[in-house]
Amino acid sequence: MNEHLPTELLALLASDPESSVRSSVIQRCRDAPEEVRRTLLTDPDPDIRRSSVRTFALPPDLLPRLLADPATRAAAVAHVVPTPELADDRDSDVREAVAAHPDLPPGLRDLLAEDQDFFVRNAIAARKDTPPALREQVVATLKPESPLAEWMLSFSRGTHICPAPAPVPPHRTRQQAEALLAQAGL
Repeated sequence: MNEHLPTELLALLASDPESSVRSSVIQRCRDAPEEVRRTLLTDPDPDIRRSSVRTFALPPDLLPRLLADPATRAAAVAHVVPTPELADDRDSDVREAVAAHPDLPPGLRDLLAEDQDFFVRNAIAARKDTPPALREQVVATLKPESPLAEWMLSFSRGTHICPAPAPVPPHRTRQQAEALLAQAGL
């Protein structure tokens, strides 16, 4: 947690055998030196690699390796230009990352609007550049199987509605409260 760690000590912590220490380096040292970033981006633990890809700028020479890694592929999509191959990836997380990419071309947007995965379609519906008619069409296809899933989907589209607060119980006099407690056997 020390913000004034020398690079040598930071590099040592990035190689610590305990994954929670390495994870702390990612969380607290977003401007870590390149050698520390490289160590974490190539970590044996897939969770550490994935967190590193989401946190750090990627060295161009590591990008092909991170795109080929199933653990980091979806997170690495943010660092490349979206392609038809990525939009057609077998992994729905990769397609969802493509759908959320800020530089998504309209042709790929329209293709992903018809994706089989509703999280991918939801990402298209959430885009500010999705034409209103297409957004309405996509939202009409988002029929998750549970109210909780629908509620979760609504967050990325900014359409969530919090449930109404529970009504405030009526004010009771001390005598009424004691009578209710006695009735409940308390």
